[in-house]
Amino acid sequence: MTEEWGFLYLPSHGSFIYTPLGEEPGVCESHTPSPPAIRRVAFPWESFVMLRALRRRWESYKYRFVPWIALNLRHKRRTLRFVSEESKDKTVSDEDVLQTLLKTFRALFVNNLNRQTLLLNFLPEIKSKYPELQSDQCEIAKAMNDKQQRHILNPEEVLFNTLGFSITRRHSSLVSAGTGVFVSKGFVPKGTVVSMYPGTIYEKYEPILFQSIGNPFIFRCADGVLIDGNDKGISKAIYRSCSKRDQFGPLKISDVFWLTSDTQNPLAVGQYVNNCSRDKAANVCYQEFDVPKCFPIEFMQYLPNTKYSHEVQRPLRCVVLVALQNIGPGEELFSNYYTIIF
Repeated sequence: MTEEWGFLYLPSHGSFIYTPLGEEPGVCESHTPSPPAIRRVAFPWESFVMLRALRRRWESYKYRFVPWIALNLRHKRRTLRFVSEESKDKTVSDEDVLQTLLKTFRALFVNNLNRQTLLLNFLPEIKSKYPELQSDQCEIAKAMNDKQQRHILNPEEVLFNTLGFSITRRHSSLVSAGTGVFVSKGFVPKGTVVSMYPGTIYEKYEPILFQSIGNPFIFRCADGVLIDGNDKGISKAIYRSCSKRDQFGPLKISDVFWLTSDTQNPLAVGQYVNNCSRDKAANVCYQEFDVPKCFPIEFMQYLPNTKYSHEVQRPLRCVVLVALQNIGPGEELFSNYYTIIF
């Protein structure tokens, strides 16, 4: 009969010994006779820890592994979105998206003029666009500096007063899904822009290898453009650097507050919208939107996106999330992580 050997752990010594399985090991760690045959080896617990870590990495990476996606399409049809061609991948028109953003950003801009003082002094021609700034300049200055005379709303309240709803981040209703996005107050009608996907914009030829390692927040557009929506680590540092690079004096070209606990644009939480499941159908979808040249320069500070390279001569790419159905208060937002264009 062949004797079985393996590693056994000695708690009193904090180490493993190689010994015949089923026998009581001695206290000497050097007891390692050569067995006539080895049929089974019990590996240390560190191996299982490593396997669990690899599995977690795989669970994050597999959604970018094309063979895995192709093999699992037939099993995940409920969590897929199909469009006949790229040009039809729009739930609402670009003009509707633009008007919603302009309406929201204007309300945010006017709500807190104290924060805009340097910009208004730097670009005085902006004042002519807003009737709120057309009265006597002394009264304006007094009102802007006197917080007792002017009640400043937080961005979530401004969003509610402007679009009729507000959204917030909290623990998802899906098991092990982490953070999710919920309608905290109000009602979202079908076809409404409900959120934006923030992050650094990469052209398909630009380097993103190190930023993508262990990063579940990379969004791929239909034309291959990538958006890194991670608000931590190297992704956070790159976004801050690119945003500072493009800033001209007090004129900010992008929003950096989505990287912090503070909020300037309450829509910039789209990277935390979870994928739908078999039990939770998608109620929002992603829609690409290129910012037009006519976009007001004073509203650029609310756009939660910046280009990785300032030499790219193309409109700034944004991705918004549009409601596919009416969404009530307390409901979580769910999207389709995969859109199949055929």
